[in-house]
Amino acid sequence: MRLLEGRLINVSNRLPVEIKFRAGHPRLNPSAGGLASALDSIWRHHHGLWIGWAGAVDSETAATLLQKAARGRSYGLKAVPLTQQEVSKFYSGFANEIIWPLFHDMPSRCDFDPEYWEFYQRVNRKFAQAAMETTTSKDLIWAHDYHLMLMGRYLREAGCTARVGFFLHIPFPAPDIFEKLPWRKTILRSLLQYHLLGFQTERDRYNFLTCLERIVPEASWAREDSHNIVVLDGRRTRVATFPISISFEEFSSHAASRDVDAAASQLRRELTNNFIVLGVDRMDYTKGIPERLKAFRILLRRFPELRHKVTLLQVVVPSREEIPNYKELRREVELLVSQINGEFTEAGWVPIHYMHRNLTRKQLLAYYRSADIALITSLKDGMNLVAKEFCAAQVDEHGVVIISEFAGAASELQHGAIVVNPNDLAGIAEAIHRACVMPVEEKRSRMKLLRDIVRTYNVQGWAESFLSAAVISDPRSEREAASSSSGEEPDIPLIASAATPDQRIA
Repeated sequence: MRLLEGRLINVSNRLPVEIKFRAGHPRLNPSAGGLASALDSIWRHHHGLWIGWAGAVDSETAATLLQKAARGRSYGLKAVPLTQQEVSKFYSGFANEIIWPLFHDMPSRCDFDPEYWEFYQRVNRKFAQAAMETTTSKDLIWAHDYHLMLMGRYLREAGCTARVGFFLHIPFPAPDIFEKLPWRKTILRSLLQYHLLGFQTERDRYNFLTCLERIVPEASWAREDSHNIVVLDGRRTRVATFPISISFEEFSSHAASRDVDAAASQLRRELTNNFIVLGVDRMDYTKGIPERLKAFRILLRRFPELRHKVTLLQVVVPSREEIPNYKELRREVELLVSQINGEFTEAGWVPIHYMHRNLTRKQLLAYYRSADIALITSLKDGMNLVAKEFCAAQVDEHGVVIISEFAGAASELQHGAIVVNPNDLAGIAEAIHRACVMPVEEKRSRMKLLRDIVRTYNVQGWAESFLSAAVISDPRSEREAASSSSGEEPDIPLIASAATPDQRIA
């Protein structure tokens, strides 16, 4: 890629570390979530700054601790101070009670409280201001996810001259869903203040462009090979697809270690070498956990010969426990586990082993190594990196991936995985049965293919592809947009999209 002239300024809702109080004293802890681990692996190639919320602590304490945390890193850390009310109404409110359910096609779960919108704007201004305080025209600002859709607008208003890119980690909805958002036009126009917009899948990119046609008809756009150029008010925004991934070599090498191998063998012995069906999810209604449990119950009813031979190992990581919907979901999940175990448990065999806790890296890799089937039943998912992590950890190449067609990873993994509709409970049960009786050689050939895909399209390729496109998206070239809007086609350099050939829009 063309090298950055300046620094990479990464901006996300949270920093890769969080300050929490223990025994009355502030302490640094690693942040949960895939974004931090995904970006940490590419930072070694770029110097810069990571901006985000560090936790409920005063600015002076945050600065001192973050300076300590940045030692040994190639980038610095800067906290955006938020009040408790801002965290509540911006994060728990607008981000997670409006945008999260809406963008996952669940508008009935939305709470369109206008106060949430006021705080969303306020906090986006704060993030923009924090970036402006440390950014030069040679830097590249990379904003992440649905928390910061307005930040590009506020950067423009403040006179930012740096390149600014935005990547959406969750799905983008179709127009009939998105138009339910009262502030739909403002958000779309704000997104077009960025020089580069990145989406996980071609479906998400198509949905965004279709929403523009319906809601912002004054914007014009054209296809340019693997990306689109949108022109609005004389500004030009590049729109492309960049499926996020994982660090394959890191996962694979750690999974092959002696410690993980021993832990995986011990787990298989404890489960009497049954077929292990593994589910690993955050506690979230988009992950289809109740649907998965109901499908497993159908499996045991329809295929009684699998009883005593198959075990569902369901790991649920706590998430957003302060939000009522998530508390209700946990009760539903735990009731289903109790009912199914009550119906089928026999001496020496419990059909579902359920854990509601965080896992260490070693524990997670041991579960991946020991499992015969990874069961991913997302009702809607931006990507779902569990599927890719499972493939990377399958150094013995014996596992089968069953994945929802509505997970972003399905488009990349479809030729080696079994793809299911998460609402078709009988279909999921049939897929589990098929995986249980699948010949060893077929399992091995499928997993070899999946591992090759994840190895080739890794997180380093994702990041470099996005950054290359962002470097090309030079704000100084916006003067050419006038000729584009008058009917002349500007000379637009082609970019390398991270999308696989199967993901191109015809």
